[in-house]
Amino acid sequence: MSLPVHLVPSLDGVRVGSLVTVEGDEAHHAVAVRRLRVGESVVLTDGRGTSVVGEVASTGKRVFAVTATTVDTAPAPTPAVTVVQALPKGDRGELAVEVLTEVGVARVVPWAAARSVAVWKGERAEKSLARWRATAREAAKQARRSWFPEVDPLASTDDVVALVGPAALAVVLHEEATLPLAALEVPAEGPLLVVVGPEGGLTDDEVAAFVAAGATSVRLGDEVLRTSTAGVVAVAALLARTPRWG
Repeated sequence: MSLPVHLVPSLDGVRVGSLVTVEGDEAHHAVAVRRLRVGESVVLTDGRGTSVVGEVASTGKRVFAVTATTVDTAPAPTPAVTVVQALPKGDRGELAVEVLTEVGVARVVPWAAARSVAVWKGERAEKSLARWRATAREAAKQARRSWFPEVDPLASTDDVVALVGPAALAVVLHEEATLPLAALEVPAEGPLLVVVGPEGGLTDDEVAAFVAAGATSVRLGDEVLRTSTAGVVAVAALLARTPRWG
């Protein structure tokens, strides 16, 4: 049985035998909901590569302490993958973030595409971004990731164009593209970028802007996938051709 994973702000300086205190909502869920008990083993991670396995030494109201028995540090996975996800309607945004986190992306960028049905403005934008980030956090725990993904604030099309240049490979998923994703040569190193459009599809201007910046317009296959699942399929297809999944 896999040990439960809990996120902590920092594990800097933690060594075997160190006592690590977990507080706040993370501790409340563990103690009040999961009924964490003294003597149980858990995993603590800072989401930045360091993980600790330890034994619960004490519990309290919204707090528990763990004695570290092992400390491991993992390098960030490469190539790192960023997915630009056009805002879907309903709860499909959280679904996209969940599966993208599980497949190992380093960064998710919510994008206000021209044909996005959902609109993030004001308080709704803050709440929606908070839900995406919470979804990424919980999915990373479930996937037992040492490195948690970042979820950016809402991006404009110009913001997305600016992400294309630094990528070793940038692809735009487009159902009208003639080049299949499988035909691309995937670099073993350097960041990868995947742009996923909304339910209504990409506009010609959006595709043209991304291609002009250096992205390649590609299709996955004959089937048209939902925006909430297209990204994870594309990322898996790319990573399967890199040493990371080799």
